[in-house]
Amino acid sequence: MGTFMEAATGPLSILFTAALVVVVCFWLLVALGAATANSFDADIDLGPWGMGGVPVAVALSLLTVLAWLLGVAAHALLLAALLSAGAVGGALHVLASAVSLAVAWRLTRLFVRPLHRRRTVGPRPARGSVRGDTG
Repeated sequence: MGTFMEAATGPLSILFTAALVVVVCFWLLVALGAATANSFDADIDLGPWGMGGVPVAVALSLLTVLAWLLGVAAHALLLAALLSAGAVGGALHVLASAVSLAVAWRLTRLFVRPLHRRRTVGPRPARGSVRGDTG
């Protein structure tokens, strides 16, 4: 448990941990009705980043959770391998944070793609109706 706490609150992974706390607080506000999942859709366009088509809060929450999981796991492995001291250990921690963020971004793009296909724009046609049927 000590290694996990040290990995989650280390100098670089604390950034991911703080972002995760913000995400959890946001979704608690959504659950209480004080905010909506579409709160940031007018502010940010994630299409160029490959994460468009779903609410921004969903995409960034998924990115944050995946980056936190990968970052903490990488830092825990580095701590378990006793590579936390010295310049080489510090460089490996920086590299682990950067790689975990890049992998989380790729995984988020992969996970958002099916969600984008399921999300509809506009109302769905009534059951049994055929498009173009006027009668």
